[in-house]
Amino acid sequence: MNREGVLRAGVLVWLTTVWILLWGNISVANVLGGLAVGVLIMVLLPLPRVPVEGRIHLWSIAKLVGLCIVYAAQSSAQVAWLAVRPGPPPVTGVLRARLAIKSDLVLTLCIDVLNLIPGTMVLEVDQVKRMVYVHVLDVGTDKAVDQFYRTVRQLERLFIASFERDEEWKPSPWHVDNPVFDPSALKPTDRKDLP
Repeated sequence: MNREGVLRAGVLVWLTTVWILLWGNISVANVLGGLAVGVLIMVLLPLPRVPVEGRIHLWSIAKLVGLCIVYAAQSSAQVAWLAVRPGPPPVTGVLRARLAIKSDLVLTLCIDVLNLIPGTMVLEVDQVKRMVYVHVLDVGTDKAVDQFYRTVRQLERLFIASFERDEEWKPSPWHVDNPVFDPSALKPTDRKDLP
């Protein structure tokens, strides 16, 4: 069995398990029903091929996970303080940041992590230009804005180190070239919003 067959079998087992858990008991009928529903879902709603275009670097991923935990803890404390502190509500705003991430999959992962950080929410993604528009809870000072951009840059660097190192990255057969966006073509004036 090839890799794709193993993946499909794993998805079928997972769907069957979910079906059994939803019914609440293990029986032959539930297992057969789960297999039937799983096959039906896989035939009618097939998963798209996910382009894997680089190698995974475990040490960089470990650093990324650690950094995400630190950012989530720091941001949670900041949001909690903003909620209980005396005074007017914080100044909020939408900030944009351009990401030099090539793969749509890695871009999606990075956006998911940005959404996990309390006080931030990605509102829009310009996939062609690799620009994200993020609602940030506290942008009342230049220091807070700079901190947001530092966070984005650090996450971007770690995602690239984890999944898209230039020397190992090769477009997959399903990769769509983006003639509009070339991260190396950014001029300093284009990066004025990037500290």
